[in-house]
Amino acid sequence: MEKLVLHEDPRSGNCYKIRLTAALLGIAVERVAYDILNGETRTPEFLSKINGNGRIPVLQVGNRFLPESNAACWYLAEGSPLLPESRFDRADMLRWMFFEQYNHEPNIATLRFWLLFVGERNLNTFQRGQIPAKRAGGEAALAVMDEHLAARDWLVGDEASLADIALFAYTHVCEAGGFRLNDYPAVCAWLRRVAALPGYVPMEAD
Repeated sequence: MEKLVLHEDPRSGNCYKIRLTAALLGIAVERVAYDILNGETRTPEFLSKINGNGRIPVLQVGNRFLPESNAACWYLAEGSPLLPESRFDRADMLRWMFFEQYNHEPNIATLRFWLLFVGERNLNTFQRGQIPAKRAGGEAALAVMDEHLAARDWLVGDEASLADIALFAYTHVCEAGGFRLNDYPAVCAWLRRVAALPGYVPMEAD
């Protein structure tokens, strides 16, 4: 495999997804850190060389660059047990990964970022007005997961997949955004199962 470099902000759950996928698979990934709060992904050099969209994570594979966290996770997991063998289960895994990006992350990750890193008093009027809707959307996403996980150990099939990694990243730190994990007992049990996987690394690991 070509040399892998993860361009990341270690505080980001989207970046953590890639690190966790690599750790569970025993894949070595070099890390380069950026501070998004200081605009380090908006410099001319970053935009011209790493990602013209000005966002991280970006997985560098040799001399090529792969933005978008779930795409990078898929690249790492190709041929591994983290991608189910069943055609339906692979599609169902993608369903949960799309759910994470459209229903879960925009609400839970956004509130975590606003409240933990920006600070509520520093939010503009529009952002403050969005907090109730973001909270309701995040709670709805957690409720969907809790109902689904009440009858199964993993989101898809009989073992952990990229669906679990994608949703674990921001779920396990959602309380920083004001969500109450204890309201979702099946989600809490699932979080413990993910954290017990061989090779697991915590979010702030170096």
